[in-house]
Amino acid sequence: MHGNLSKHILITSLCLFFTIILFELTPIDIIVQNYFFNFDTSSWIWDNKEPISKFLFYDGIKKTLILFVFLILCSLIFFRNKEIIKTYKKGLVIVLLSAIIIPATIGALKATTNMPCPKNIEYFGGSYPDVKLFDSYHIAFVQNKKIKCWPAGHASGGFALLSLFFLFKKRIHQIYALIFALTVGWSMGTYKMLIGDHFLSHTIITMLIAWLLILIIYKIINSIGKEEY
Repeated sequence: MHGNLSKHILITSLCLFFTIILFELTPIDIIVQNYFFNFDTSSWIWDNKEPISKFLFYDGIKKTLILFVFLILCSLIFFRNKEIIKTYKKGLVIVLLSAIIIPATIGALKATTNMPCPKNIEYFGGSYPDVKLFDSYHIAFVQNKKIKCWPAGHASGGFALLSLFFLFKKRIHQIYALIFALTVGWSMGTYKMLIGDHFLSHTIITMLIAWLLILIIYKIINSIGKEEY
């Protein structure tokens, strides 16, 4: 990974590009989302107000991630002279920056792309047409304010944990970190799909953007550091 970083950045960028094109040109999102919508009752198969799942996959996990980032920040400020913090300093900085930059970047994209969620489109009982990323709304469609649904913002915090890969030194621990981060990110993303808040493409693209940003952050931090991982 470390020796071929530019190659990995290029590959991830290409994967992101082709993923966007794939979902632009195919109805995969609608096909997948059909499994999560009951057309007889005009409702999603999972209730977004169900308290346990809402806590586990939305409120609770979001607060846990915020606390995690806060603890990393505190460790870098107040315990910076501890040997263990010195040893993992670069990795902790990468995780911290990823946890801040990735959600902020995804949030900025959501604010500008103006794409509806599954629950918003007419096909699933909403009032919006099903527009793709590069589509424009029909001139007759009246929109009071921009809608913010592409890419998946909630899952971005989970996928930011992919940065844990660069915190560990042993390959097995790096693999565990990736498995953990993917589990968290996809749990958050799948929950939002089940309640009609996001399409499959939204979550995949968020994951790819997150990994691309993490690679770039690692490259920058590693280039200005004096020590090697």
